[in-house]
Amino acid sequence: MTQTETGAADTGAAEPRRHVHLAQVRYADLDPQHHVNNVRMLTYLEDARVSFLRYGGAVEGDEVFGAMVVARQEADYVAPLLPRSEPVRVELWVTEVRNASFTLAYEIRDEATVYLRARTVLVGFDVPTQRARRLNEVERAFLADYA
Repeated sequence: MTQTETGAADTGAAEPRRHVHLAQVRYADLDPQHHVNNVRMLTYLEDARVSFLRYGGAVEGDEVFGAMVVARQEADYVAPLLPRSEPVRVELWVTEVRNASFTLAYEIRDEATVYLRARTVLVGFDVPTQRARRLNEVERAFLADYA
């Protein structure tokens, strides 16, 4: 389940538009300590990222987004995510757009708690040459809506 929202900071300043993906915590996601395993949390980020790119047309065949590869990913685990019946929110937004790459920031959260903060750097990728490529204007325009 996916939705897109725009938020405003407590200071009244506008925050970037956020793409929201709802992730259902499953029993298989739990580790022996009975909280969501750290690797599964990264899978929630991947699901949100794919949802975001699909929202931008990447998987629908209209070629809005070309191929992308993950160049860097970092995560700060802020609080344990315990089993729950309601989905958890994975919010993402764009923090930087460069010539051939862009950075996404994420929070896995609910109304009261942030469980994880993360960043992923994605690089445009040319599959035939197996090399980085520049982002095109359509990609840049879509990303700018979330920056």
